[in-house]
Amino acid sequence: MNRNLILRTLGLVLLCESLAMVPPLLVAVFLQEDTIRAFTFTIFLTAACGFVLTRFSADSSRVSYKEGFAIATFGWLALVVFGSLPFIFSGALVRPEDAFFETMSGFTTTGASVLTDIEILPRSILLWRSFTHWLGGMGIIVLTVALIPSLKVAGLQLFRAEVPGPTKSKVLPRVAATARQLYRIYFLITVMEILLLKIAGMSWFDSIIHTFGTVATGGFSSQNLSVGAYNNVLIELIIVFFMIFCGVNFALHYRAFQGDLRSYWKDPEFKFYLGVIALSTLLVAANLFKGGGYEVGRAFREALFQVSSIVSTTGFATADFNQWPEFSQIILFLLMFFGGCAGSTGGAIKHIRVLILIKSASRQLTRLLHPQAVIPVRLGSQTVSEEVVEAVQAFFFIYIFIFAGVAVFLTSLGLDLVSALAAVAATLGNVGPGLGLVGPASNYASLPVAAKVVLSVCMLIGRLEVYTVMVILNIRFWKL
Repeated sequence: MNRNLILRTLGLVLLCESLAMVPPLLVAVFLQEDTIRAFTFTIFLTAACGFVLTRFSADSSRVSYKEGFAIATFGWLALVVFGSLPFIFSGALVRPEDAFFETMSGFTTTGASVLTDIEILPRSILLWRSFTHWLGGMGIIVLTVALIPSLKVAGLQLFRAEVPGPTKSKVLPRVAATARQLYRIYFLITVMEILLLKIAGMSWFDSIIHTFGTVATGGFSSQNLSVGAYNNVLIELIIVFFMIFCGVNFALHYRAFQGDLRSYWKDPEFKFYLGVIALSTLLVAANLFKGGGYEVGRAFREALFQVSSIVSTTGFATADFNQWPEFSQIILFLLMFFGGCAGSTGGAIKHIRVLILIKSASRQLTRLLHPQAVIPVRLGSQTVSEEVVEAVQAFFFIYIFIFAGVAVFLTSLGLDLVSALAAVAATLGNVGPGLGLVGPASNYASLPVAAKVVLSVCMLIGRLEVYTVMVILNIRFWKL
């Protein structure tokens, strides 16, 4: 294993993170907040450690997927450890496990929180908290590939280790060019939403905070009541549009920005994604109208927002769906497993995998009637290779196995069954709020330390899509 390359790349990642802390520091200086020292010391420490690691000389031509997996996993862990320091040094979160949980939730775009009163926090801390969403949404490793051309060959391994989805498609021949183009689109979408939210009535600061939470499908807000605090239909519709939009494969956005708008409707996953959102919204709205006593307009409004928020794994809330009828809660719980599309900022299993699983199951039923038939799995006009089908089936099994195992562990710590299941689904799927003790009107602060640590690991596993982290835990990985 090329350890020097791993260390050197981790150093470059830390240098990027130290630069990312400069905007919150400038906000602290401008507003004369007490967090100036916290950010200054963290920036110095992070940059110093990054500089030392970049001193390792490395041969970037001698690299395999081992290095990609190692850099992706340890890179994210390093980001979270150093990114948690402003919370600790500022006193916003005193306990290390809480700061680690909050920062992991930020970078993995989960949106789960242990903060009980967000509105009393300094604005610089709120900005850093939400900025971790924006950095983690497209991927900090992808950003490093875009900014550091010297990674060269290693870029492909890093790109494949971090970008979500059963297949990794580049929009351009060179990985660095792909990463830069994706970030250009990401930045453009960010600017568009900031402007629209400002026009809709938000302050500039709140527009930035909620945009970071939306385009990264993260869900951190500057308000204790999340988006529901504004009670503004226009704001909700803007956020709904961008939550759904950012849950779509960014390769499709790239083609659309190039003028090929038909690429959306040609993509089977995109149509399936919209179909799931439409059907779930209608089911939840009908249930709220009939079983929850809601008026038609309010039922549809709240159903659309919460379905879009959960299925895109954003996690914003306009209502306490913990109080909704059980049918609606079950729909939202199931959507936590669907997630966004492959190649999006969304988490969970991804719609393309669910679609492949459905088609694979349908093929098996057909084979029972026609044992000799050769029936390929198709997505639109394309045939899915058996290798991909098997990989999706294995991914699903491992995902559900981890979900069940962690849920059992949480119940052994004293959590009730609903809270345990929802907490694992919400963190493993990078959704954020769940049901029971971790519902949208509460948070994860009351959970035991062991639960917070395990759920933090679940967030990382979910963000790096199981295999990247699981490979690292395999003892054969470390053999030379």
